[in-house]
Amino acid sequence: MSAWRKTSFDRLRDVSPADAPMQWKMARDALRSPELGVSRFSYDPGARMPFGHRHGEQEELYVVVGGGGTAKLDDELVPLETWDVVRVPPQVWRSFAAGPEGLDLICIAGRRPPGGDTERDADFWD
Repeated sequence: MSAWRKTSFDRLRDVSPADAPMQWKMARDALRSPELGVSRFSYDPGARMPFGHRHGEQEELYVVVGGGGTAKLDDELVPLETWDVVRVPPQVWRSFAAGPEGLDLICIAGRRPPGGDTERDADFWD
């Protein structure tokens, strides 16, 4: 068997929060990658991630592949347009909001420590 793997975001299960106007599809497990995670986050127009998050070790890279919106990085609001690329170090709090055209992001993440390393803040947008 070959060492390479292929999947399609269209075949992956949506793991977004219940009743959230977005889709989250994560391919790390389907690709069996111990080193990299790749995910697709598709936000309806005007939707935003309902919380902020940061990591203990994982660095993330976000690529805007459609639409636009805003990234909230710690306390800074950063406008996003199609084909923008944003690198976020682990300790920076992050969240995203879609503009009127929606927002489609690809996230590439580094190695995930055993048990994960995500910390969430439900009041991040307040």
